[in-house]
Amino acid sequence: MGRKLEREGDGEEDQPGCVNEHPEKARRKAMEKKMFVCWYEELGKEDAAVVGKKCANLGEMTRLGLDVPPGFALTLALYEMFLQDSGLGERLARYIGSLENLKGAGVGCLQQVSAEFRGMIENEPMPVSAADLICEHYDELCKRVGIANIPVAVRSAGVESRPGMFETYLNIVGKEAVVANVKKVWASAFTPRAIAFRIAKGLAIDCDMLGVAVIKMVNATAAGIGFTIDPVLGDDTKVIIEANWGLGEGVVSGVENVDRWTVDKETLKIVERSVGTKVKCVVYMEKGADWAEVPPAKQDKPCLSDEEIKAVAEVAIHLEQRLGKPQDMEWALDPDFPTGKNVFLLQTRPAKTVAKKAAPEVRTVADRLVSGVRSVDLSKAVEKVKNIAFKF
Repeated sequence: MGRKLEREGDGEEDQPGCVNEHPEKARRKAMEKKMFVCWYEELGKEDAAVVGKKCANLGEMTRLGLDVPPGFALTLALYEMFLQDSGLGERLARYIGSLENLKGAGVGCLQQVSAEFRGMIENEPMPVSAADLICEHYDELCKRVGIANIPVAVRSAGVESRPGMFETYLNIVGKEAVVANVKKVWASAFTPRAIAFRIAKGLAIDCDMLGVAVIKMVNATAAGIGFTIDPVLGDDTKVIIEANWGLGEGVVSGVENVDRWTVDKETLKIVERSVGTKVKCVVYMEKGADWAEVPPAKQDKPCLSDEEIKAVAEVAIHLEQRLGKPQDMEWALDPDFPTGKNVFLLQTRPAKTVAKKAAPEVRTVADRLVSGVRSVDLSKAVEKVKNIAFKF
């Protein structure tokens, strides 16, 4: 890990007058590229330590023939090369050495430390060799899909599952923007929440290196999450689906009302349904994505038809069968495909359950999992989250 790419002029030189590279040199270059960047079809779940769990799972789903948007993964080795070639790794180490014991540090202190780390990473120019690799694969992705400057999501992929700690950037268009947002994802390993978590667990402050998933955006009409087991009750005979209009981050963030359905696995009968008043959703903007008002006529309307609900449930059941255990998946509906063939998988992970039963008034899975902190007034914080620049 961490080897540098062979630079122009290093090693064997091509023979004068030869148009093609020496076969051995071309082979070495191809192997080194795969060390730093991989297409999803080259990956499987065994590669989590190389590219992060999210990328490895996208590779596994692609390998199984499931509907996953095309894209590529940046390995942890590319981040190591970025640190080494730029000299940033040494500067980060010196900064870490200068920090006092942060155990028990307040929010303001952690925010200041986070801003310092993130500024150092985001403001460091990407080494040419790394930038060229990312741009080359983005160009190839555009060719594969047949769309110039295709919009992509640039998503964090940790080796360890840390839901909600790192960030994702949506609707990123163009090579330069992709390179810039890759650095933002790397820097999101140092959010205040992630730093606080590592301090509380006695982990090194810089122990979470991130892989990066670059994946074609789905211009979703609706999106959400699906569980093939009730994460609170442990009932594995049902599929639970939650969704909102627009992009899935409007559901994953947990700060807006959603629609919710429970589907019986055997019969595909919808046994429970709850339609939320969806005032806001996350949508494409000219650059990136952000919260937007849902038109009044759609706020109390289900964002999925019964046929679409069953299609999402079928995908969830198939995913569980192929992977051999209950799943927690993220999905999106692509309007360019017919119902039944328009459910695209964006992420999956083994579903986790908790033993505690939810309070009766709790409405959604996200609510159920945080019901223990209902006494805290989060209304102002929630509204603030909805109004800040969008990034997950």
